[in-house]
Amino acid sequence: MYPTNFDYQRAHSVDDALAAMAANPDLKVIAGGHSLLPAMRLRLAQPPALLDIFGLEELKGIRREGDMFVVGAMTTHAQVLRSDLPLFPEVAHEVGDPMVRNRGTIGGSLAHADPSADYPAAALALGVEFVIRGPEGERVVPADEMFLGMFESAVKPGELLTHIRIPASVQASAYEKFKHPASHYAIAGVAVVRHLDGQIRAAYTGAGEKAERLHRLEERVNRGEPVGTGLVESAGLLGDRFASPEYRAHLVDVLAARAAARI
Repeated sequence: MYPTNFDYQRAHSVDDALAAMAANPDLKVIAGGHSLLPAMRLRLAQPPALLDIFGLEELKGIRREGDMFVVGAMTTHAQVLRSDLPLFPEVAHEVGDPMVRNRGTIGGSLAHADPSADYPAAALALGVEFVIRGPEGERVVPADEMFLGMFESAVKPGELLTHIRIPASVQASAYEKFKHPASHYAIAGVAVVRHLDGQIRAAYTGAGEKAERLHRLEERVNRGEPVGTGLVESAGLLGDRFASPEYRAHLVDVLAARAAARI
């Protein structure tokens, strides 16, 4: 049972949210709730206080700024799905179901850093930038430094991911996924992007403890070679009753070849 003095607050601005988190380090931020609420229901998380930031309009919407799209962290998957963003609409179509997509947020998913989430692979392949605000001000984190481990991102306690900056133009992109039949989470997923300079960036999700770049694929394709196999070592991958590490490594090879063939 939760304590009788359980506290629920709504933030009215980003500054308001940051002040509330500074005043109460035990405060847990909630947005769409599709990660935190299931954990609370299973008693895997029991925060004494919640701070609701879903209503912050300054963190919603998609706009163009020069050669970048700026996406608010509270923009829903459904809004991403209907947008002109590169790659992300295709990825958003793979997220959950219509109910999840109409409530869940892109920022919540990326900050949560679930190892089976779809967006991190797309973020790495696109080379997006993450705008994070905290007590010491604003900082920008490149995609390669965002995902630190299982459910661990570069967003520190007391900070908020406010926006994501996505390159506005790429030559081509593709996302291929082998999903769990019930949860729709990625057992393995691969994103491949051909950027305007002709260079390939690629990444995988679902197979390891965090999303990772597929450097072997990038090196081969950028040299004009086939994608090939052995893109990841099975020794560093996850294994469970749904897929062994060896099978996940095989899936990465297969999905990478399919995605690369589409660009």
